[in-house]
Amino acid sequence: MKKVKTILILSLLLISISQSRAQIDKEKLSLDISKADEASQLKLREYVWKRRSDVFVESQLKLTTVTEFSYSSEGKLQTKVVDSETSLEKKPGLRGRAQANAAETKLEYIDKALKLALEYIFMTKGELLDFFDKATVTEKDGLIEAVADNVHVDGDRLLVRIDPQSYLFTYKEFTSLLDNYKVEGKLNFENFSGGTNHMSSSTLNLPGQKMTIDSKNQDYSIRVK
Repeated sequence: MKKVKTILILSLLLISISQSRAQIDKEKLSLDISKADEASQLKLREYVWKRRSDVFVESQLKLTTVTEFSYSSEGKLQTKVVDSETSLEKKPGLRGRAQANAAETKLEYIDKALKLALEYIFMTKGELLDFFDKATVTEKDGLIEAVADNVHVDGDRLLVRIDPQSYLFTYKEFTSLLDNYKVEGKLNFENFSGGTNHMSSSTLNLPGQKMTIDSKNQDYSIRVK
């Protein structure tokens, strides 16, 4: 009986030590990832680029916008729509005005959805540390995978995948709410040859609006100083 108790105590001790180590590793991992992300975002400030967004309503392409991105001297991300094209035919009279109002409302919602995605693309060091503190972290297909709820707002969820060698993001997936409607986002990341991590493409699904937004970042270039 005494031997059984000894084995049980040792087993519990080993489990406790293992859990303690896992916690320490998780904290170190979150610091390594936030450090790599912060360094990459600093490098990204040297660039200007454009994002082409194709908006589909009930699977039909209705709008294409091109937005230019750059950073201010204070390090603030700046956006400016430089082109917009719609396939909607303008209607005359009152119907035309009603159509214009409805289109304006849609444009505002699209803009808010794209800005919502930016909150999950560009996270501060504090936000990343908070995320990993509550996240479940595993290894999947050679990548680090972490998932947590209530990241930016109550009820949202964020899943990320990270290269264990560079500690840079390869993929993010989120579910959130916008004006009480569900928004689902899938964000793909790539690295430049110098190691700068950036989002390459994304898909936002807005089921409440029967809308999908496919975006691609392009025309990256070093800003002329």
